[in-house]
Amino acid sequence: MRIASVGHAIFAATMIGNGILGLVKGDWVSLWQPIPHNAPVLAYLCAIISLITGIGLLWQRTTTTALRVLLAWLLLWLLLVRVPGIFLAPAVDYWWAACMIAAMAAAAWVLYVWFATAWDRQRLAFATGDSGLRIARVLYGVALIPFGIAHFLYLQHTAELVPAWLPWHAAWAYLTGCAFIVAGLAVLIGVCARLAAVLVAWQIGMFTLLVWVPIVAAGTKDAFQWSETVVSVTLTAGAWMVAESYRGLPWLAAGRSYLAQ
Repeated sequence: MRIASVGHAIFAATMIGNGILGLVKGDWVSLWQPIPHNAPVLAYLCAIISLITGIGLLWQRTTTTALRVLLAWLLLWLLLVRVPGIFLAPAVDYWWAACMIAAMAAAAWVLYVWFATAWDRQRLAFATGDSGLRIARVLYGVALIPFGIAHFLYLQHTAELVPAWLPWHAAWAYLTGCAFIVAGLAVLIGVCARLAAVLVAWQIGMFTLLVWVPIVAAGTKDAFQWSETVVSVTLTAGAWMVAESYRGLPWLAAGRSYLAQ
């Protein structure tokens, strides 16, 4: 067994969890929703890929193969399902879902760069090394900005999710929305990118802990709340993985802008 970091282990566990949940439900889980048409066979395929690649991430001999499959599947889903969906049904559900897949693809890409073999570096040089990390971070930075915009478009709903014991609910909605947008720009322009990525991971993680965990612990039977909890946990794992890609770099470094490349 070869685990590169805590984030690696959590990311793998999250993919396993999504796979098990999909197989138990016999239906789509939040990671892959919404979809234009019901396709139960494809739902099972997504669940199986999540489960098998998640398990594969935990074993040294299968890690790279699992990452090739998972990254390819996430990118195909983004390009063939999510991006067309934005234009065919330009509602917040579709572009928010596209950003979620982009964020998870970025996390998988970071791991792929770490575990790339000599074969990968020779034949897929653009996807490995510094260039691979650059692409992963661009995907992630672009994904964060719409997350923040959604807080403003759905201000009242976002404010309602703030725990009752915290004051100024609308202010927290504004603050977290701005934090997503600023962090996305920081990642893209390379200014304080490590600090931004870590703070966003903490923000998503605290949102999971303070908002969704208490709701689930209270025994909710609301399918939407369970779905949002799974989404939040999944995004926390992805955010943690991307944040770890900056380890060793200065917290306040001003690097080269990805927007100019």
